[in-house]
Amino acid sequence: MILFSSPSPRQLSLGLAVLRVAVAAIFIAHGYQKVFVYGFAGVTGAFTHMGVPMPGMMGPFIGLLEFFGGIALLIGLLTRVLAFAFVCDMLGAILLVQLKKGFSGYELEFLLLVASLALVLTGAGGFSVDALFARRNSTV
Repeated sequence: MILFSSPSPRQLSLGLAVLRVAVAAIFIAHGYQKVFVYGFAGVTGAFTHMGVPMPGMMGPFIGLLEFFGGIALLIGLLTRVLAFAFVCDMLGAILLVQLKKGFSGYELEFLLLVASLALVLTGAGGFSVDALFARRNSTV
């Protein structure tokens, strides 16, 4: 029965593209808010209030990572590197800010961490800029 068969390479690539787009959309939205709504001063103040170490550096860095890294993730550029950075981002958010709220306080961050980890392990899939570069390099 087809329900229990292994997915084809095309189906795997499509599944990874769907995962990438969903994760990227969330990071882009959160990064946009940090960079363009609150601004670096607002994000620094919020990170200071939450007790994040080096808030003047980490606030703007995380905002830029989430926004521009999310855009790159959307197209599948540098997927494994950025996904690893997002794993670290979400680990920091959970441990430094959300953990005290219990699981329902960090469930989104946990889901983003695990989804990013899946992308670290699998890569972007066939429908990505990373795959275009890989195909180009394999023909050289």
